[in-house]
Amino acid sequence: MAILREIAARKDNPVSESTDKANGTPEKFDSDDQAGAPKGNIKQSASRWCYNKTPLDELCVKGKAMGLLGIDLLGPGPDFDVLKKHGMVCTMVNCSGIAEGLNDRANHAECLAAIREAIEATAEAGFPNVICFSGNRREGLTDEQGQDNCAEALKQIAGLAERKNVTLCMELLNSKRNHKGYMCDRTAWGAGVCKKVGSERVKLLYDIYHMQIDEGDVIATIGEYKDYIGHYHTGGVPGRNEIDDTQELYYPAIMRAILETGYEGYVAHEFVPKRDPLTSLRQAIEICDV
Repeated sequence: MAILREIAARKDNPVSESTDKANGTPEKFDSDDQAGAPKGNIKQSASRWCYNKTPLDELCVKGKAMGLLGIDLLGPGPDFDVLKKHGMVCTMVNCSGIAEGLNDRANHAECLAAIREAIEATAEAGFPNVICFSGNRREGLTDEQGQDNCAEALKQIAGLAERKNVTLCMELLNSKRNHKGYMCDRTAWGAGVCKKVGSERVKLLYDIYHMQIDEGDVIATIGEYKDYIGHYHTGGVPGRNEIDDTQELYYPAIMRAILETGYEGYVAHEFVPKRDPLTSLRQAIEICDV
């Protein structure tokens, strides 16, 4: 449970909704105020921890009305039943922690046990993905050694993931601002892990917010490494807040680029709303509905 708490503590169409004339911000979400039918080309979900003040039942009901298909970053247990009740999917399942990850052989036994348990529960529920982490850099461990260690560990679990039809996604996180020392902070490094494992069930979670900070060049990078990306997260830069025009990324273009790669997985919103959370979530869904 401590591990799950660690993770939970962490990450051309104009917007069509109306705005408040006084401040230009979207009007507060009203579940009876429905927008037009979404295009649905991007399968969208939302990270649970960003809306943890909203009961999960309520988030499912209101999120589904907006066009969400699932909720991201839940652990196995009663929350799975809540999602199923509402016909939704856990689009990414939690398991092991961030800092003590697969880049250190000393962590392999504990991490792999947690990943195995998560794969079994995810498969039983019929959900698609389980998250995993490289862990942080440390003295005496080079990035090349860390990459080899991650691949060594993932090779031990890839067969189970393949049999269970569950994809393991190693998350790319920035090491500049939010996760100092995190090793999987470059797309090329993460893709290198995937290449060494050689399984279609071992991919990357490309977090657009994090990679804009550490790499930039988001659209070209998505195109170059499309074969190794199994999931996406959104977030405004800087600040990890709303993905509207208060930040530097133009998400409609990024979503179109994702579609052009042939991607059929989920894009999960992982930003911390500054305004009314459900209003900001609806706005993000509309922005990404290209």
